[in-house]
Amino acid sequence: MSPYLFIPLVSFASVSIIMILVWIWAKAIKNNGIVDIFWAFNFLVIAIIIWLLANGYPPRKNIVCLLAALWSLRLGLYLLIRVGSHLKEEEGRYKKLREEWNDTKFFFFFQMQAFSNVMLSLPFFFIALNPEPQISLIEYIGAGLWCVSIVGEGLSDWQLKHFKKDPANKGKVCQYGLWNYSRHPNYFFQFMIWISVLIFAIPSPYGWISVICPLSIGYLIFKVTGIPMTEEQAVRSKGEAYKEYQRTTSSFAPWFKRK
Repeated sequence: MSPYLFIPLVSFASVSIIMILVWIWAKAIKNNGIVDIFWAFNFLVIAIIIWLLANGYPPRKNIVCLLAALWSLRLGLYLLIRVGSHLKEEEGRYKKLREEWNDTKFFFFFQMQAFSNVMLSLPFFFIALNPEPQISLIEYIGAGLWCVSIVGEGLSDWQLKHFKKDPANKGKVCQYGLWNYSRHPNYFFQFMIWISVLIFAIPSPYGWISVICPLSIGYLIFKVTGIPMTEEQAVRSKGEAYKEYQRTTSSFAPWFKRK
């Protein structure tokens, strides 16, 4: 069997089993928000599988697996701390879904998360299987932008966490650091991560297929579970203060305030 098929199949089988176990746990504790934690950590699982099974140029394979693992660990640990701090209290967006979905729908939702892990890992497969014994300039550019984006995503998450830790900020809108220039800097840098992955993958065989990653992430951010659901919840909880924030602050890319 071709490694282009075998490695994704092994990856999907692994993360699918993980998500079945997570679904069982989520049912037991009545908190479907834990799916986010394991969605992030599943990329670490896939990075390890790729590192063990892919037979591309070793330095290139090591770089992509290391970057994927670092990003997965950073995001996973952040979500573990955030969601793990209130396991008995489900996040607002999942509470909303609970009103509309039964356990079966959540089961398929968890499995779709596993499927998305593998689909978004396609660039990692292509890069790690690339036998070309030289790393090109465009690949170094992609890897560099990936590093910058990981730092930007981590910084925006840390700034929001730091803001929320202060009891004086309860009920207020975070406009601290990057959040003064974008309502969703974490989503912006998450999107840039997948742009950088696409750039890194382009020189590899089948690398052009990786364009589905930023397109998929962009669709989720702008149309589904990202900005729309986050802002609906923010307006419900913060009211006019958040509406004013919407009027004055860029929704996505960091930019100067509007008057």
